[in-house]
Amino acid sequence: YEMFFDDALTASKELEITLTGKNCGLEERAPMCGIPYHAVDSYLNRLVSKGYKVAICEQVEDPKTAKGIVKREVIRVVTPGTNLDTQGLDETKNNYIMCIVYMADRYGLSVADVTTGEYLVTELDSQTKLMDELYKFMPSEIVCNEAFYMSGLDLDDLKNRLHMAIYSLEAWYFDDALCRETLQEHFKVASLEGIGLSDYECGMIASGALLKYLEETQKNSLSHMSRLTRYATGNYMVLDSATRRNLELVETLREKQKRGSLLWVLDKTKTAMGARTLRKYVEQPLIDKKSIVKRLDAVAELKDNAICREEIREYLNPVYDLERLVGKITYQSANPRDLIAFQSSLSMLPSVKCILKDMESDLLKEIYEVVGRAIQEEPPLAMKEGGIIKDGYNEEVDRLRKAKSEGKNWLADLETKEREKTGIKNLRIRYNKVFGYYLEVTNSFKDLVPDYYTRKQTLANAERYIIPELKELEDTILGAEDKLCALEYELYCEVRNTIAAELTRIQRTAKAVAKLDVIASLALVAERNNYVRPKINEKGVIDIRDGRHPVVEKMIPNDMFIANDTYLDDKKQRISIITGPNMAGKSTYMRQAALIVLMST
Repeated sequence: YEMFFDDALTASKELEITLTGKNCGLEERAPMCGIPYHAVDSYLNRLVSKGYKVAICEQVEDPKTAKGIVKREVIRVVTPGTNLDTQGLDETKNNYIMCIVYMADRYGLSVADVTTGEYLVTELDSQTKLMDELYKFMPSEIVCNEAFYMSGLDLDDLKNRLHMAIYSLEAWYFDDALCRETLQEHFKVASLEGIGLSDYECGMIASGALLKYLEETQKNSLSHMSRLTRYATGNYMVLDSATRRNLELVETLREKQKRGSLLWVLDKTKTAMGARTLRKYVEQPLIDKKSIVKRLDAVAELKDNAICREEIREYLNPVYDLERLVGKITYQSANPRDLIAFQSSLSMLPSVKCILKDMESDLLKEIYEVVGRAIQEEPPLAMKEGGIIKDGYNEEVDRLRKAKSEGKNWLADLETKEREKTGIKNLRIRYNKVFGYYLEVTNSFKDLVPDYYTRKQTLANAERYIIPELKELEDTILGAEDKLCALEYELYCEVRNTIAAELTRIQRTAKAVAKLDVIASLALVAERNNYVRPKINEKGVIDIRDGRHPVVEKMIPNDMFIANDTYLDDKKQRISIITGPNMAGKSTYMRQAALIVLMST
């Protein structure tokens, strides 16, 4: 990939690569720099992490068949919130992009993770609530309308301290009719009532503008974003930014490390999607009693059944990130090794389902079998260079592969056969780039040449001929490699599309696996740390006996943490006054009560 002019100047500086020049017919050589195509992902990640948008331009025609200049197009624009490279992303965290629309003192907010297909929308009536959502999702990229710049929010703080890239979009992105049409076309509904947005004017514009922006940059149908979930901030416990930071839910206050946080204590998940789901549970505590009890029931069941739990965890260990794999498949960027990872992950699910007889997710046996029959166990990373399809899957692939490896033998056999048939002892099959393969007969044997030989060229001491059988072999041998690579890629795409057609089932299965992973993780932690199941009440009472700070007790040696009680209610004992010298544990005691409440939900 090459960059020119200002792009070259910027990229050479940011990527620390050599700046050179190219004669473009101007008075001065144009600044130019380049990166090898096979290493593009690492360079992309570096640029995107610095907040740049990168447009990828590639040939969209076969140079062999193109007339004149080969057609090129921008195939994708990579931005901080749309980076698909799993090597450059933290697999335990979602990579969110957020669209914020500010109008009439109201905020429409839509959030998506293009790697997993998650797509959410809500409306907010205050800047404080907006900040709480920003801290909850921590998007790597924010797109907004121009009015948002005038809302009074400290955008420099978001950019510099929280490392969020912020771009304002042109006004047409937020056109009411365009947003409505974009959503209706994507979800194939006649009205917005079908997706629950009929009374969500500001949220509708935010989700429509975000979808349009993603369509424009990704050049893709985004079919894996198959559901838009409307949510209300009141569905979860309200945790403001100060609470999140001071309770160190997912990272420590000073070092910004996972070790020392509540998530560090609770996370014993086996899969990347389980880790992301647990992170959401920690950051979004439930407030509905039925939902809380349902989750606690599941944790209790696996806590009490250690053998079943450990079997599940063992089967989940080899499961890859199904959510992000299916995202790559629908983007058509999944390589053959991704499909093998997908297949091996599916192979674990029947065993898991056997343990959990009432598990609802589908096993997707058909896809598992298709991948198993078609794709090599250890395929190459490249999609268009062959070596992907198994022997026996397709007759034409087998024939071309044989032609590539056994072409010389075929030619030798034909040469021997023609010698015996004609009696021409010095008949030779030769090759040159102009005529291809031909039969060469010296003048001394010219009289023995049969009628079905077609003269190709006359030399001083020999004649060159062609016969239909040799021409057929030539076509097979010379075109075998190119045809083989093209056919393997075509068959690979068919397999990939077979998987993409089952998108909804796979996503449902992935979510079920992620939840199961989280429940098993929480059950294991509960058993190891001797946690007691809380009794949930709606009387406004917190009554903790022998409470322990979940993180601090893990950071000090030899079980030295001294358990203590806490009692508060919303009537007579709403406040406790805690006294003691510095470093006596006052803040630990206060945080302990909050963390125990959060863990119970």
